[in-house]
Amino acid sequence: MNRSVHGQRVVTGHGQRVSTGHGQRVSTGEKILRYVLLLAVLALTTGPFLWQLSTSLKGTTENVYTSPPRFLPSRPTTHNYTAVADIIPVWDYALNSLKVAAASVLTNLAGASAAGYALARLRFRGRRAAGLAFVAAVLVPLESVVVAQFTMMRDLELNNTLVAVVLPGAVGALNVLLMRNAFANLPYETEEAAVIDGANVWQRFTRIALPSVRGTLAVVAVFSFMGAWDDFLWPLIVLSDPDRFTLTVGLNYLHGTFQQDPRLVAAGTVIAVAPLVVMFACLQRYFFRGVGEGAVKG
Repeated sequence: MNRSVHGQRVVTGHGQRVSTGHGQRVSTGEKILRYVLLLAVLALTTGPFLWQLSTSLKGTTENVYTSPPRFLPSRPTTHNYTAVADIIPVWDYALNSLKVAAASVLTNLAGASAAGYALARLRFRGRRAAGLAFVAAVLVPLESVVVAQFTMMRDLELNNTLVAVVLPGAVGALNVLLMRNAFANLPYETEEAAVIDGANVWQRFTRIALPSVRGTLAVVAVFSFMGAWDDFLWPLIVLSDPDRFTLTVGLNYLHGTFQQDPRLVAAGTVIAVAPLVVMFACLQRYFFRGVGEGAVKG
């Protein structure tokens, strides 16, 4: 029996053989090497987080600096998480970060999709220059414009507010380019049929284009949430009231409290990373479709 898996041909029956799409057989040594490399990458990417999770569950009587290191805690406990909440208002900081991240996701989904559709489908004077401007914006580092952003927020009297944290990243240039690429890959025939039926631009955008790029919308949502949740420099600059601190700023602001106890540092890290893991788990089905999704199924 023959079947194809991810561009490779697998022959099953009395024996098993894995070959590439060109019919070249993959040797046993090459397969072992691939699995070793995959396991190495997995260890490098997930190992630090799993170690922090393990450390956050270790009690005060357990030594975290044993040699050789002990990965699994002997007596897991959640005391470190309650201790972090007792020392700093970590849940208030997390709520502030959630507000900022949710606002960033909504503004990027609305703004980036609208701008991307305009660049990909509409014909207007200066369209090419606008596209080049978004490309240039991606290349500009944050540190080079942070002073101008701070001055603008001060002139708008928005300093020390969560609105000021959201505004600079409300519509990311990279997200606009991702949406433009996704809309540009859609076949024109579907929209031409809608034009014949009398659909205007807004109807074509909301009823035909957007449902066809759900994968890219998920990518934009994940990138926007991660960028806003993990941002440290800009909230640190624009916020001065501790009650408005985001989670990254709040944890770092009181880092001196944690420096004698790595268990509390690990617990704070897990609290900061957990929402990202949950969001990606919910959107991974659409995320991996990526910008390649463009065909209308029918």
